[in-house]
Amino acid sequence: MPQPHDDAVEPTRGDPTGARPTGAARSGDDPWAPPSGRPDEPSSHGLGRPDEYGSPDVYGRRPDAPGQDARPDDHGPRPDEFGPPDEYGLRPDEPGRPHAPGPRPDDYGARPDEYGARPDEYAHPDERTLNPGGLGRPDEYGRPDEYGGPRTTSTDGPGPHDARRAGTPAPDEPGAAPAPTAWPATTLVLPDPAGPDTDPTAPSPRPGPPSKDELLERLLGPATLALDATRRSRLVGWAWTLGITVFAGVLRFWNLGSPHSLVFDETYYVKDGWALVTRGYEAEWGDDPNPGFEAGDDSMLSTRAEYFVHPQVGKWLIGLGMKVGGGMESSFAWRLAVAVIGTLSVLLMVRIARRLFASNAWGAVAGGVLAVDGLAIVMSRTSLLDPFLMFFSLAAFGALLLDREQSRRRLAERSAAVLAGGRDLGWGPSLGMRWWRLAAGVLLGLAIGTKWSGLFFLAVFGLLTVAWDATARRTVGVRMWPVAALVKDALVAAVVMVGSALVVYVGTWWSWFTHPQAWGRDWAETHPGEGLQLLPPALRSLVDFHEQMWIFHRNLDSPHTYQAHPLGWIVQWRPTSFYWGDVSNLTGAEAQDACGADHCAQAVLGVGNPVLWWAGAAAVLVALFWLVRYRDWVAGAALSGLLAGWVPWLFYSDRTIFTFYAIAFVPWVVLTLVYVLTLIVGPPTLPDRARRGAIIGVGVFLGLLVGVGLYFYPIWAGWVVPYDFWHQHIWMRQWV
Repeated sequence: MPQPHDDAVEPTRGDPTGARPTGAARSGDDPWAPPSGRPDEPSSHGLGRPDEYGSPDVYGRRPDAPGQDARPDDHGPRPDEFGPPDEYGLRPDEPGRPHAPGPRPDDYGARPDEYGARPDEYAHPDERTLNPGGLGRPDEYGRPDEYGGPRTTSTDGPGPHDARRAGTPAPDEPGAAPAPTAWPATTLVLPDPAGPDTDPTAPSPRPGPPSKDELLERLLGPATLALDATRRSRLVGWAWTLGITVFAGVLRFWNLGSPHSLVFDETYYVKDGWALVTRGYEAEWGDDPNPGFEAGDDSMLSTRAEYFVHPQVGKWLIGLGMKVGGGMESSFAWRLAVAVIGTLSVLLMVRIARRLFASNAWGAVAGGVLAVDGLAIVMSRTSLLDPFLMFFSLAAFGALLLDREQSRRRLAERSAAVLAGGRDLGWGPSLGMRWWRLAAGVLLGLAIGTKWSGLFFLAVFGLLTVAWDATARRTVGVRMWPVAALVKDALVAAVVMVGSALVVYVGTWWSWFTHPQAWGRDWAETHPGEGLQLLPPALRSLVDFHEQMWIFHRNLDSPHTYQAHPLGWIVQWRPTSFYWGDVSNLTGAEAQDACGADHCAQAVLGVGNPVLWWAGAAAVLVALFWLVRYRDWVAGAALSGLLAGWVPWLFYSDRTIFTFYAIAFVPWVVLTLVYVLTLIVGPPTLPDRARRGAIIGVGVFLGLLVGVGLYFYPIWAGWVVPYDFWHQHIWMRQWV
């Protein structure tokens, strides 16, 4: 076979000059044409002579031949336009070659799918580590998120929920190939072939420091930033909030005075509330006071102090509701305060879920679910202390969510200013006085002032807010972020939250301090030399009284028909029967007039909406998996209330405790369920066709939940109904 001329030898890939082939040119002065004296080769495929498809390129290919790439001079740049080959013989700037410096885009995982996602990897945009200083290898920062975002080691929440919520790809980590919309992008300066002063070994310029807006997007996510950005979004949010709150209020206030009888433990708290607003302290009522009390007669209320075992905040609110609502003779007034608190809890739920999920729609779903929960309805129509505990704890949680957003806005602004000045972040900037965190401490002090179990919420929420601070500092690039969070955030949070809660809690005993007749108020005077002598007498008496209350609760183990193990609370295994009316003896015309049947029943069964609780129990397991597997901060936030309101009771299962204590963590069961529903529906960035089936399925589920709630409402509200109708609602034998 004839061989090409010697001067047509192609340059080697390792040739540092990147020289083009030499030799005589074709007509047209094509520098890539073969030498004019090159003999023709026979065509092995029968399509023509080889030179009909152009000369071989620098890699020995004929680009115009069928199945070959186009000739460089006809359809694209020549090889040397991508810079000289590197030490490995590669041209790093050529399309299809890896960028230098840095790994190939797929070195750390699969290439993004059609939405820019890595389908099996997740990270939350709020918790991304910018790492502008290049503190380590990219894989030291965890897995890429599902939208091609940076690798993160967040413990408070990178997860699929907020990776979807962000709606835009995340910035690449140091050293990784940039995503289509990633920040920071390293600009590679290509060598100019015509420029004699080009230095092909010059390093690429480093990116500039992040701006405030860039940090904000990574700390909070675009969806959160857009939530209140427009007037329309704010109006829609409040329209849903008020509409669902009105609906919840109707369910809670409708015929609130029925039954006109002290229900379950109302016999303690309603009478104590009236004694507080009348005497200023809990006083004795004498023997069998309930019939007279229900008739509006308080002549049995003495001036002798009565022993009590719960702080006074909830009882004060019950008493104030009675004063405002019509006095002790009105059963509507007995329950006015809890009905108001229960309705406001739904309002809080809508606003909290709206911010947690960065969505008006999901906020409305969460509020609607709480509005039709049976346990929430029953406890909003029964004057016990637990609804107040739930309300103050939920309000504190909402305050901490607002603190999270406000503190991250400050962190973004102050960190950007430090970086723009060319300084190192060190431990990160101080965030100043955080009023929402202080408000959370005050609210938790009121929760503890209602029932001591509020202490668990203080502990869990305190750890939660510090974890949020730690990951925020890591996200902006603080190197020693665990130490910085401990010194700059944890210690301050402990002082602010614990200190404010303690001050408020002690302050809630003001009426006990100001009434010497109150139970145990004079203990220090009657026991000189005992107790903590460093404390003034009033505080020594208070400490001793708390010791007595603790002994009572620790030894409370008397059996009760409706006591329930805490493990069963999450599925409403043994709900509490609050009331069974004396209507079973009605017969004939009386029964027909009362309920339209021959046998009637009137009951108040404190059972939660079965659809919510049974699905919620499964959702807890899913959320736990997502928290552990993907470290999604939203999953952790949704589960935090269960950790505070439910888990501690597992260690007190030998005591006489009841399922209605679960009202304290009902909002977090709702949040956990809604969180899982958001996973099922998927992010709004997906095509409608991809989400249509999930949306329909979730809609059917929510319709079923609301329908079951309306079906059970007569049993929750104490209506007089046919006996058979009541019996149809007893779905489990343990419910009787």
